[in-house]
Amino acid sequence: MSVKVLAVGKKHESWVSEGIDRYVKRLKKPFDVTWQLLPHSSREGDAAREEESTRILAKVGERDHLVLLDERGTNFDSPGLSRHLQGRFDAGQTVTLVIGGAYGVDGSVHSRANTVWSLSQLVFPHQLVRLVVAEQLYRAQEIAGGRPYHHV
Repeated sequence: MSVKVLAVGKKHESWVSEGIDRYVKRLKKPFDVTWQLLPHSSREGDAAREEESTRILAKVGERDHLVLLDERGTNFDSPGLSRHLQGRFDAGQTVTLVIGGAYGVDGSVHSRANTVWSLSQLVFPHQLVRLVVAEQLYRAQEIAGGRPYHHV
């Protein structure tokens, strides 16, 4: 049980790496996270979306709880996200978070997704999404542990 983040695109920019590292080093099982960056397609549009989606699904375990980030998904508040993740860990599942590429993902990833999570109705740069995800995982861990990082 842990969290795996699959992100399509180039390596983290330095400011993103610094921010992600700040949170990742504080994460402990089951909230510990591994990042796997998948190369973006050299194609465009639907062809890129299909190629990247195939790469994504090849990295998802059969029993993984797949959480797709998409601006049309469910908005969680931080305690709700913490409860959702903890429920998956309690069920013995690895949580795989997917951050698609510039063209998004195709229907095969949407169909496989157990949860579609929206950070906001706004669209963010993928590098920024990675940093926000790292911080929210840390926040979820602290909420689950009853620690005072999250103030209501």
